[in-house]
Amino acid sequence: MTSINRLTVDGRDYFLPDPVTELREKILEAIRQGGGYVNIPPLRSGPGIDILFSPGMPVVWTKIDVGSDSDEPSGTDDYPDI
Repeated sequence: MTSINRLTVDGRDYFLPDPVTELREKILEAIRQGGGYVNIPPLRSGPGIDILFSPGMPVVWTKIDVGSDSDEPSGTDDYPDI
């Protein structure tokens, strides 16, 4: 089964492949420092996009399982909000 991560920042969705641990740490560090740009890599190829993260900005992570071989519907596992 493949997992895709959805990062929702200020109402906009960005889809990312695993792993996202390092990216999550960069975002948290930018917020802790009072704001900063973090490059969000593309799902497949390209340069990605720089997003300015600041304290109070709504950020939500969702992990989506896709490509399941079973008859069960795929679900989502929500990460804690940043």
